[in-house]
Amino acid sequence: MLRSQFVAPGRFVATMILVPVAALLLGATGTQQRPAPLRFAVSFPATRSAAPLDGRLLLLISADSSAEPRFQISDAANTQLVFGVDVDGLRPGQEAIVDAAALGHPRKSIADIPAGRYRVQALLNRYETFRRADGHTVKLPPDKGEGQQWARKPGNLYSVPRDVVLDPVKNEVIRISMDQEIPPIPDPPETKYVKHERIQSKLLSDFWGRPMYLGAHVLLPEGFDQHPQARYPLAVFHGHFPYTMGGWRETPPDSTVPCVYSERFSLDCYNRIQDRYAYQFYKDWTSPGFPRVLAIEIQHPTPY
Repeated sequence: MLRSQFVAPGRFVATMILVPVAALLLGATGTQQRPAPLRFAVSFPATRSAAPLDGRLLLLISADSSAEPRFQISDAANTQLVFGVDVDGLRPGQEAIVDAAALGHPRKSIADIPAGRYRVQALLNRYETFRRADGHTVKLPPDKGEGQQWARKPGNLYSVPRDVVLDPVKNEVIRISMDQEIPPIPDPPETKYVKHERIQSKLLSDFWGRPMYLGAHVLLPEGFDQHPQARYPLAVFHGHFPYTMGGWRETPPDSTVPCVYSERFSLDCYNRIQDRYAYQFYKDWTSPGFPRVLAIEIQHPTPY
């Protein structure tokens, strides 16, 4: 699967999500089961949901204390550990077991974890039941505006990371309570030039059997308010799931912002480069000689 990300004005890059990681997070089952005494019992309290929940339960194990384990899973060489199992109708207080049979990445099994001190965290990527117009009933994780980023998806339950000493050959049950919930994403701010639109799609709603919405970030040309009867060419960018209009900045960059190294591009201070080009785009867009067009960056949330 390819996912597009807006990098600078007029430029997109495609990121390949490796199949093993995607299969793990989306619910594939392991082909090999090796017994190991160590196991994790994960539950959620009724204060988070009185009703049973479906989804993909992810156990996250990290030797890196710089961030929460849920933000340290990727297809890069420095990824931390993740193990997943499906849950169907998990009741509040009921424990789901994650043991050596659970499929993992990059370690295939909990039995392969070297003994030592780690930070552990659990997260439930919640599914909904869709009764589609084609006759199929499927359980999938609906997009909540985050672009199918399970670590940030509003409504997903997770636990506070905690330090533990793990030994896969030790007969031990580690209990984890997912008593936290990711909050909704706030609406992006609007400016004189940047507007946000969201509409319900009748075709998608009819197909999925529930209300489905499409969104767009709109970049207005200079002088738009002064010429309400003007008609403009339309430039459409396939933004996938941007939070707001990408590559756009209406204030000068802050030169005191700490540099952030981009592993993807092997480039230091990449954040400063992005800010500089975004501000330059704003100055070009509003300059007297720049073409006057309407630019939109579309959002199309999907359960897939």
